[in-house]
Amino acid sequence: MSDKNTPDIAFIGLGSMGLGMARNLLKHGHKVVGVDPSAAAREAFKAAGGAIADTPAAASSTADVVVIAVVNDRQVETVLYGKNGAVSGLRKGGLVMQCATVPAAFARTLGERLAETGHVLLDAPMSGGRARAESGELTFMASGTPGAFASAESIFAATSAKVFRLGGAPGIGSLVKTVNQLLAGVHIAAAAEAVALAAKAGADTRAVYEVISASAGNSWMFGNRVPHMLDDDYAPLSAVEIFVKDLGLVLGTGHEHRLPLPMAAAAHQLFLAAAGAGWGRLDDAAVVKVYEQAGGFKVSSPKR
Repeated sequence: MSDKNTPDIAFIGLGSMGLGMARNLLKHGHKVVGVDPSAAAREAFKAAGGAIADTPAAASSTADVVVIAVVNDRQVETVLYGKNGAVSGLRKGGLVMQCATVPAAFARTLGERLAETGHVLLDAPMSGGRARAESGELTFMASGTPGAFASAESIFAATSAKVFRLGGAPGIGSLVKTVNQLLAGVHIAAAAEAVALAAKAGADTRAVYEVISASAGNSWMFGNRVPHMLDDDYAPLSAVEIFVKDLGLVLGTGHEHRLPLPMAAAAHQLFLAAAGAGWGRLDDAAVVKVYEQAGGFKVSSPKR
């Protein structure tokens, strides 16, 4: 066991955000053992000075904390409880810091299951994308016991700009992340629709971007994603398929609580259409291609 100020970490998921997080943990003096199915991700982490294990169980056998940065609840289940899962290797009292976007009900149940085996869950979904993961400026929406937060202090210090402490039980953090994803997905879809209308009606889309950026119709997603559309650059920073998944999670939560979510449903259909057209692995701004294809035009505009 390491010093409590720099716990040893098993980091599961060296993808778009996980790799940046894991590198920052190394920079802050943590011993980090990474696990990822991608050979390229493993090599990138090794190049940064990290160690690699073949399985979550092997990585967690020397760890104080298991950090999980995968895509969904199915993957979380697999890395914790599948063959050679992390729970089988993690010491009693060890912390699982779960950072994926998952249903709140899953997070609540996971906390109970881990408690039965003598482990602790910090429900800590994150927001900020690859750029903020790399700069160590993520936002965490976290819930768990005071002890769980104490065990994760140095991890937050290395990876975050803001940590919202939302309550004492797992599930609350994931619920708040679900609300965030509702807004994020709807805002991207609305930005795509607005730029598509401007292009189809004959406006200079770069001029429209400048005007909206200084007007009441602006949003963080408009400011961040519309430049991808204008440049016709859909190299994936956050993929269309992520919002197919996350807005599906949003709608499932609405169904659970018998609350209609028509805005989220419309945005979900748009992302489904983009994925169905073969653009699922492109940047989520590629949802604008649904409008381009329907209307026979492009929203992109030459840089001035």
